[in-house]
Amino acid sequence: MDDIITGKWALVTGTSSGLGVDFARELAKHGMNIVLAARRDSLLRKVSKELIKNYGINTEIFSIDLSEDKAPLKLYEQIREQGIEIEVLVNNAGYGIYGMFTNIDCETELNMLKLDILALTHLTKLYVKNMVERGRGYILQVASIGAYQPSPTYATYSAAKSYVLYFGEALNYELQNTGVSCTVVSPGITDTEFLKVAGQTPSLYQRLMMMESTAVAQIGVKAMLKRKMSVVPGLMNKLSIYSVKLLPSRLQAALAYATMTTG
Repeated sequence: MDDIITGKWALVTGTSSGLGVDFARELAKHGMNIVLAARRDSLLRKVSKELIKNYGINTEIFSIDLSEDKAPLKLYEQIREQGIEIEVLVNNAGYGIYGMFTNIDCETELNMLKLDILALTHLTKLYVKNMVERGRGYILQVASIGAYQPSPTYATYSAAKSYVLYFGEALNYELQNTGVSCTVVSPGITDTEFLKVAGQTPSLYQRLMMMESTAVAQIGVKAMLKRKMSVVPGLMNKLSIYSVKLLPSRLQAALAYATMTTG
């Protein structure tokens, strides 16, 4: 498998911290060159130096806020101007906001949805056509186990991740026999900046279920390279989403609320 992607380029969004960095590391282990895209330029440069030193690959840095209008197209065009052909697209950029819907600032929430849904869709649209034309490529979409149930206190975030999940799975089916695939990875709570950015103190459930970011990235990349439709990292996370499917939606919502707010 490494022979297929070694020396080729991957675009990983949200690569200034957390899962984005670990996705970049995991792909670099396979010998891929990495395009790093995120808002925080200083952190991107730090990650770039690490990847070059530890894996002997090439990197390119693009400091950009993908929630801004036309930012995905701008990034796509800048990468194309560098003569870089993207073999792997990892749509990792995104964040959540914790709290009751009526208490969250509207502009903040809409900005989140622009990044979590619109930017992801736009980048996918831009790159999937190139991939299909040349008959090869991989796309990895980052959803969440919150995509599998209504989640009070993360109402719009989980709804956005439901979009990512079903969009990615449907696209993977459409891409059959093209040489291109779309895999969705749906992590549970992961040891990243997510909760800090979301504005939440970890609940008891979250503390007990926390997974390491490196493990999630390894599972996601492995599934992508096997061209799986979707994967949920961690046995407990798998059991969680499969068991909740047996409950009516009202009880799903009540259980999600309890796990997010207790302890």
